[in-house]
Order: sequence, then C-alpha cells, then structure tokens
Amino acid sequence: MWGVVRQQLLVDPAIPYTSHNSSACAVVECTGQSVLPLIIENAVRHIEKYALPGSDPGLCIVSEDSDAMPELTRFGLDCTRRIMTQKEAMKAAQRAYLSGHGGTSDGIIGAAAAVGLTANGWSGRLIGYNGLRDFPGIVTVKDLADSGIMVVSIDRDARVPAPDDTIDTSGWLRPRLLGGNAVLPVMEKGPHHWVSLGKKRNSTRK
Repeated sequence: MWGVVRQQLLVDPAIPYTSHNSSACAVVECTGQSVLPLIIENAVRHIEKYALPGSDPGLCIVSEDSDAMPELTRFGLDCTRRIMTQKEAMKAAQRAYLSGHGGTSDGIIGAAAAVGLTANGWSGRLIGYNGLRDFPGIVTVKDLADSGIMVVSIDRDARVPAPDDTIDTSGWLRPRLLGGNAVLPVMEKGPHHWVSLGKKRNSTRK
C-alpha cells in the first residue's frame, strides 16, 4: 500500500452523500496485471463486510498504465465542478473495472472520480501514508522527510523549512497529493517553527 487519498467532489443539495461527498482511492503497488482479479475479489469482500447501512458503495480498479486513465481523469475533474451520472461514470470507466455494491449504486460515480483524480496527481489529501496517524502533534521537517512527506512553505516570502524546524500539526497530519507526491503545506509561526494548513472538521452533514 503506497497510500490512501481522499478526493473532494462537488457538494450540491441535489447530490446524496454520506458526509461531505468525498471518496477515497487506495494506491497499491503490485507485481503486474495478473494480481488484479485477486485485488478485486478482496476489495469486493471488504466493501460488502464493512459498508455502512444505507450507503451506496462503489468500486473502481485500474492499473496506472491503463488506456482508461485519461478518460477517468477528465471524469474526475468534471465531478468536482458539476453533477455527474452513473451512465457517465460507466462510459469513463469502460476500460477499467467498475461495480456498485448496494443501494442505488451511485457510489460508482465517486469511485471512478477518485481513481481519475488520484492518477492525475494534483488533488486530494492523504489519509493513509507511512504511519501518518502515528506522528505526534509536533514533528520535525526531517521526521516527515524520512517518511516521504515533503514540507513546503506557501507564505508570501516563503523560505525553505530547515530539517530541524518543528511543525505544529494540531494532531491532524494530512499531506496533500501534489505532483504525485505527499506534500505538507505550512506557514511560518515563529523562528524555526511552522504550522500545517487545514484543520479537522465535523463530518456530520447538515
């Protein structure tokens, strides 16, 4: 498992969703196409066992070198801007594996979108990556770099964070997926001390 990326899709009153209309994509390193049937089998079993009652889960699986990727990426970007349909999802994923597992099967829309957006490499945040949830609230730039997380300052006069500089994550470390890499945007809080951007929010839909 390389990581798990949460993708934010369009939030609109006309779209039914569990919390914030987000979907997740697991990026798995495997030996080749021959293992895809086993991955599909295990994923389907997992969804059917753990899906929340009343949810409409979907599953999309495809290798990164598939011809389906350009269309899935276009579809994913469209899902962040306008309401999309199951028919459009199936068309975009016609060269990939796509299946619904309960309810209305609307989950195939989010599943296809999550794969396309993650493959694009320029959106979403990592919710699973190299012990992400085990880091303390205050971490050093070096500790994050050692785990594969790049730290980038986005301040107006941004300087490069030094290896021994500390970062306050407020106990909620969620790097962004930028350029296909795990990147943590930070702003300077004081000499050799930074604060990560973004904060945890209530997941209850209003």
